[in-house]
Amino acid sequence: MHVSSHSHRCLRSSRCLDAPFRCYTKFSKLHLRTGATTVPVKAPFRIRNALIATSVALGVGLGYFYITDTRASIHKWLAVPLIRVIWPDAEDAHAAGIHGLETLYRWGLHPRERGDPDVSGDLQVDVFGYTLDNPLGISSGLDKNAVIPSQLFELGPAVVEIGGVTPLPQVGNTRPRIFRLKSQQGLVNRCGMNSEGAAAVATRLRRRVLKYGYLTGYDVEAVLNGDAGVPPGSLIKGKLLAIQVAKQETTPKDDIEAIKEDYISGTKAVSRYADIITINVSCPNAGYRHLQQVEPLTNILTGVVAAARQTKRKVKPAVMVKVSPDEDNEEQITNICTALCASNADGIVVGNTTVKWRPTASALGTRLSKKENAAMLERGGYSGPQMFERTLELVLRYRRILDQVAYQHTAGKRNGSEIEPQKVIFCTGGITNGKQALKMLHAGCSVAQIYTAMVYGGAGHITRMKQEMREELRKLQKTDV
Repeated sequence: MHVSSHSHRCLRSSRCLDAPFRCYTKFSKLHLRTGATTVPVKAPFRIRNALIATSVALGVGLGYFYITDTRASIHKWLAVPLIRVIWPDAEDAHAAGIHGLETLYRWGLHPRERGDPDVSGDLQVDVFGYTLDNPLGISSGLDKNAVIPSQLFELGPAVVEIGGVTPLPQVGNTRPRIFRLKSQQGLVNRCGMNSEGAAAVATRLRRRVLKYGYLTGYDVEAVLNGDAGVPPGSLIKGKLLAIQVAKQETTPKDDIEAIKEDYISGTKAVSRYADIITINVSCPNAGYRHLQQVEPLTNILTGVVAAARQTKRKVKPAVMVKVSPDEDNEEQITNICTALCASNADGIVVGNTTVKWRPTASALGTRLSKKENAAMLERGGYSGPQMFERTLELVLRYRRILDQVAYQHTAGKRNGSEIEPQKVIFCTGGITNGKQALKMLHAGCSVAQIYTAMVYGGAGHITRMKQEMREELRKLQKTDV
């Protein structure tokens, strides 16, 4: 059958329309066959598509660098409020935050300090023979079971304290046991030392050392003995890992020897992976207060110091004791300092949550919501900005009394000009900004630790505090000039 040339062109056109991908590109021109004519179309399409792809890639890249930078305001003004909305219960929100950081770290999407802001050395402090990058730390309670120590170091502190760790797993007090006071940036908690136990914590930390050794070419023993050139706990130069050890809740409160064995057992389990062992004798929710008297505290610390000195590695962990802000008269402070020096422990962490000094609703001077009023009536220890002045006063007093007691304790033991190293003080309680941290350092502490401020300030809070410290130091330098 005869088909006209016109019909033939129509059929070709139809096939082209039905299968547009048969159209072809040649010499930078796209030819679309329509009807009886071929229309050349210049190919800015390729350029446009390339520009779109580049813009998308650039946007994703910039977005990645922004949201993973601790300086990004999104961590305080979006992430923190969003977590509170999604998880109204404070402990659920806490667990979600830990799981989130753990997951983000696995994919390289975690927040971290960029640009190495500590490289200038302007905030360095010397602690236990190490030079720390800065004098800020994260208190125990944020990571009770050593799930995210590496992630917390990425946020900028020089000291991360994990725990409290008990010898055996225990569930702590009944939930709910953490209560927010958002208008006051405060918390009431009565967790009661919930812990997965020393064995679980030690396993996680050993796995962390194994991974570090694999990446750097060292075996576990070499890393723990310092051959890798980093502290064996933190695994990061200029930073230290503290592990807080606590007693078992089922141990009779009046059996000091059994309580001492709890602390010794916990210390032996985790000391290989710690730069500092902190003994908690001040938890207000677990009946610890009587342990801060001079005789039981000396007994406990002597046992723990001996256990720490037997740690199987070259550099032994330092031993500190965490004391309550509620033990605040002159005799109580002197007794604690006496026990510290008599046991040859290395330092004190001044501060914990308070029962005695927790503010009343009327003293806060603001109108609390119904939920916050209820939280203020809950049993437990309080933490928040209102504790700052109290902590500052305690640091001043502990520095004065501790130096006096230490001098008296070493009198007659010194050889010629030999000088005993000054006992170290860390502090925690109410510190929310860089200016306050500097005040604590000037009062006599070496490291200012935060916890509640991180809960409300988000992942970038340490970075902001360090920037505030630098700005304040510049102001002081100008004033001096």
